[in-house]
Amino acid sequence: MNRGVWKSLAATPLALACFLLSGAGQAAEPQAPAKPDLNRGQAIASQVCAACHAADGNSTGGAYPKLAGQHAEYLDKQLVDFKAQPGKTPARNNPIMAGMVAALSEQDMRNVSAYFASQTAKPGVARNKDTVPLGEKIYRGGLAEKGVPACASCHGPTGAGMPSQYPRLSGQWADYTAAQLVAFRDETRKNNAPMHTVASRLSDKEIKAVADYIAGLR
Repeated sequence: MNRGVWKSLAATPLALACFLLSGAGQAAEPQAPAKPDLNRGQAIASQVCAACHAADGNSTGGAYPKLAGQHAEYLDKQLVDFKAQPGKTPARNNPIMAGMVAALSEQDMRNVSAYFASQTAKPGVARNKDTVPLGEKIYRGGLAEKGVPACASCHGPTGAGMPSQYPRLSGQWADYTAAQLVAFRDETRKNNAPMHTVASRLSDKEIKAVADYIAGLR
């Protein structure tokens, strides 16, 4: 502020009080993020994401997750977690994804997340009938003897999840879901402490069973 103006205000207490109460001396409040642009999101998906996740988010194999129909808030958080920050290890450390998001702005990440959320996910199937009973038990009732809560308690009975809190799981590739549970268990994926606790109590057999069961949810 101009020193002369400040002296003038300070000399008149009423004027100074009005000035401060008006907020004129305060920093402007940050603007709300712009509404996602689905056209821009589609362009990013086609140019950056399609090779692994397909242009509509329905990846063709379990090495890469299906993104179609996933909650935009969840996708955006994962992209933020993948992005490297100066002097810090990304919250979700994946060199491939770090390279993919490096050039994306915050708005770009919101745009592409909203685009994938707007796409229709193709349904999956459970492939191992022998493990379906165990997978269903874990998903719907948990394992009380091991302190494992039911997956459905957070992700819903059909695996639909809850925007901004719990991701959609239904129809996801079993290989991908199993890989993430193992990563949570081994703490190679560190951006969700509750999932580390849950996964740390699951055996390989239990992980494969519940991942396969989840693939068939709809």
